[in-house]
Amino acid sequence: MKTQGSAKNPCEPLRHSALAVKKPKQLFMPRMIKSGLIQLSLPKTEGEGTIAEIKEAMVQKHIPLIEEAGKKGVQILCFQEIFNTPYFCPGQDKAWYESAETVPGVTTERMQEYAKKYNMVIIVPIYEKEQAGVLYNTAAVIDADGTYLGKYRKNHIPHTSGFWEKFFFKPGNLGYPVFQTKYAKVGVYICYDRHFPDGARCLGLNGAEIVYNPSATVAGLSQYLWKLEQPAHAAANGYFMGCINRVGYEKPWNLGKFYGSSYFVDPRGQIFAQASEDNDELLIADFDLDMIEQVRSVWQFFRDRRPETYGKLVEL
Repeated sequence: MKTQGSAKNPCEPLRHSALAVKKPKQLFMPRMIKSGLIQLSLPKTEGEGTIAEIKEAMVQKHIPLIEEAGKKGVQILCFQEIFNTPYFCPGQDKAWYESAETVPGVTTERMQEYAKKYNMVIIVPIYEKEQAGVLYNTAAVIDADGTYLGKYRKNHIPHTSGFWEKFFFKPGNLGYPVFQTKYAKVGVYICYDRHFPDGARCLGLNGAEIVYNPSATVAGLSQYLWKLEQPAHAAANGYFMGCINRVGYEKPWNLGKFYGSSYFVDPRGQIFAQASEDNDELLIADFDLDMIEQVRSVWQFFRDRRPETYGKLVEL
């Protein structure tokens, strides 16, 4: 697994040979990224087929958009949380344990072929089975040559009305890895994680340039937070974020409306591309990673942090 960051100095800035040049205009050579987010509604749900059939229907619905992304030159593509199943956590039906799979495994290997075909990094959120009874909410990261780089396991697991996730997932145990892909240093934060700024900061200290947050969130209080928290993380840590939500209503749970609205936000906390609330959609945006250095040269949040005063944060 290729990761960035170390215990010694996780936030050491990148060194550019151009820094020796006096003219400001020559300090930054553009590092343009074309990234895509896929938000989709369910084609088939509980009661409309076996779990295997439901999973396959969702994969088949993704494939045309994966192909479209590849043909349009997308370099980094991310799917929604547990992309190939319904969001089954409003219930507590152990039958859905059957939908978990090894990572890497069949679905990961399938996406590796698309990554290699289109020279495209793909982030694949999957229900992971490590062994019998040990299940995680996971995202696999595949590099542009089809290489499996590693995975992130969701660290913060909610357990409240409509979101009974502790019934299905163990808390993650892999920390906050950052993956050196062909195009950028990529981190992942999954859905409920976004309510916790601590992990978002760890991703920044570990060198993330883009953090992807695949989610499954419904209308209500969280819809306001959807446009608040992630821009705050992006601004506080000086990186880009790609935030993905699913679309529509999911029977038989009827938790509420998954309101889409997937978006990209820049290191200044400004949303610069956003999908619709209701439609299946591939959102594509272009952005310059050198904006990170430009912003951090003004807002020196990593320089001015005071970790020696934060002891309370790590008390149990």
